[in-house]
Amino acid sequence: MPTMADVARSAGVSVATVSHVLNGTRPVLPHTRQAVLDAVDELGYTPNTLARSLVTSRTRSIGLAVSAISNPYFTEILQGVEASALEHGYSLLIADPHDDPEHERKVVQLLHERRVDGMIVAPSADPRELVSYLGRHQVPTVFLDRVIDGVGGGAGGARAGVPVDAPVDGTQPFDQVCAENTEPMAGLVTHLAGLGHRRIGLVAGLPGLSTTAERITGYRQGLTSAQLPYDDHLVVHGDSESAGAERATAALLALAAPPTALVTANNAMTIGTLRALRRHGLSVPDDLALCCFDDFAWADLFSPRLTAIAQPSREIGAQAVRVLLERLDSPDRPARTVRLDCTFMHRTSCGCPDPG
Repeated sequence: MPTMADVARSAGVSVATVSHVLNGTRPVLPHTRQAVLDAVDELGYTPNTLARSLVTSRTRSIGLAVSAISNPYFTEILQGVEASALEHGYSLLIADPHDDPEHERKVVQLLHERRVDGMIVAPSADPRELVSYLGRHQVPTVFLDRVIDGVGGGAGGARAGVPVDAPVDGTQPFDQVCAENTEPMAGLVTHLAGLGHRRIGLVAGLPGLSTTAERITGYRQGLTSAQLPYDDHLVVHGDSESAGAERATAALLALAAPPTALVTANNAMTIGTLRALRRHGLSVPDDLALCCFDDFAWADLFSPRLTAIAQPSREIGAQAVRVLLERLDSPDRPARTVRLDCTFMHRTSCGCPDPG
């Protein structure tokens, strides 16, 4: 098996130069770098990552903890994380916290014990133990999709969720990457109001998540913009999953004055809502208009085609990796929260003619 010394001899450089090229630890002249890479290809040299980690104290691995990996939204985020990590020479270790605070802390500890260089975590509705552990051990971390009060920084930071004091006397910075939630949700409500709906129901997510709180805020802002009153009976929690949304939708339909339009706050709940409507013999949009937060790859194959807010899920994952690598390079820089724009996918489940 060829060694780094063999590569150095073939390229006519020192072993240190080969190390700088392969590890990116120091700038190398372009022609010298190319000579090293050509020698690596010619000899079939494979770096010893274990030996390198012993020298650099880096494993070039990232821990990823996200719940409901089977959810298409998180699956696309995972694809974005994986592609960006691979592009930068990092591997992934993946765990599912199951949206359970105690299990969340355990899987994060297991990832940490595997000596990952940093973590990307979609926190649960009660992340206090998680934040305490990460802060106590000074683990470079990016929170993904769901933001946490008190740990992020920058404009557009966390506005909802369980407040968490920054650990270690405020010295541990946590970056956060997520989509815009409030304005896109408000846009769905004003769109339905513009179609003449006056009783618009919301199937909201799991209480305690920032995404749930922000989308409820957007729902209320949309009602205010449309000069419609807020009715607490029209907001039900589907707990961010299909079965919960099916029960929640049934509760809305049982009201003395049921809604004429619904907004679902994630794609898993959209499936549960559609099941409930079918069970009650209702068709969309003839009997009830429907808009969704979260798009599906197959949303335009439904009949009717689903009007939805599309989150930039792959870019969220890729951006989380980039922010984490920036944190690894500059541990003392201020924490920041990055919010990415969503896209309104105008189709026919809202009751509009097919836009094309």
